[in-house]
Amino acid sequence: MQSVGIVSTGIYLPEKRMLSHEIAEQAGIPVEVVEQKMGIKEKRIPTNDDHTGEMGVRAARKALEKANIDPKAIDLVIYIGEEHKEYPLWTAGIKLQHEVGAVNAWAFDTALRCGTTIMALKIAKDMMTADEEIKTVLLAGGYRNVDFINYQNPRTRFMFNLGAGGGAVILQKDYKKNALLGSHLITDGAFSEDVVVTTGGTKNPITTESLNAGLYQLDVLDPSGMKQRLEQKSMDNFITCIEKALEKSGYTKDDIDYVAMLHMKRSAHLYILDELGVDHDKSIYLENYGHIGQIDQLLSLELAEQQGKLKAGDIIVFVSAGIGYAWGANVIQWGENREGL
Repeated sequence: MQSVGIVSTGIYLPEKRMLSHEIAEQAGIPVEVVEQKMGIKEKRIPTNDDHTGEMGVRAARKALEKANIDPKAIDLVIYIGEEHKEYPLWTAGIKLQHEVGAVNAWAFDTALRCGTTIMALKIAKDMMTADEEIKTVLLAGGYRNVDFINYQNPRTRFMFNLGAGGGAVILQKDYKKNALLGSHLITDGAFSEDVVVTTGGTKNPITTESLNAGLYQLDVLDPSGMKQRLEQKSMDNFITCIEKALEKSGYTKDDIDYVAMLHMKRSAHLYILDELGVDHDKSIYLENYGHIGQIDQLLSLELAEQQGKLKAGDIIVFVSAGIGYAWGANVIQWGENREGL
């Protein structure tokens, strides 16, 4: 089995911020609830120039510069950002390929909501393993689903953390560091229509009336029912994905050195770490960034590296979930590859 390693990552964050007291004022809830329960001190939100695909381009350029890789050496570009982007019915990966100068690559978009990066890492590794022509892959994209949040809608309160930003990661075949190991994903279509934007698709096309009524924003059709059906199942699926990904990689929960986790309410974050038996300082809670969708794992990894939380040989777990509902985990062995990788 050929090894696939992470060569570099890149993160782009908008300068504009929304602070906890602003969320509290708009939602009509105490600031303590926003900061302590929701776990949001501030979050990044887009300016008029922070378009979804473009934020991915900016992150990709950072990753390429960091790795000192000639864009012409890229064989494949995978867009991992959101479908809410510059234009509808538009393949952002092809634009991304053009903007970074990856003239010898081909490109496509992929999507699994906030699980997209984890899914795309698996897809990229599988493609690199199967196709001898694919040696270097760029995955990049942006996220600004904060555009779909109505702070006066209590049904979407668990999504008040949505923010904006871009992320990128470069993978290379036979790279002898930062080995991408096993992955595991779970999807459950029983929740596929619990969280939706009710207007704008083929069922309910956009009209002047629906726009004026704010129906273009995210909503939860059965909040109490979804919570009852999903809450414990979601936590269990997080743990299952991590355990299965570790098992495929030849490791167990006892081997975890760092967890790069999506931003969610503080109690859920701590619950997962406790269930894994992982010390709380082996993960970074993104309370100063909010939830940037599928970019969270890449942001967490960069922050951990900057803060000196990673060392050679560490076992890192990426974990996320996306509405739909989907859960997923990747395992990475940081630093120089161990024997057999």
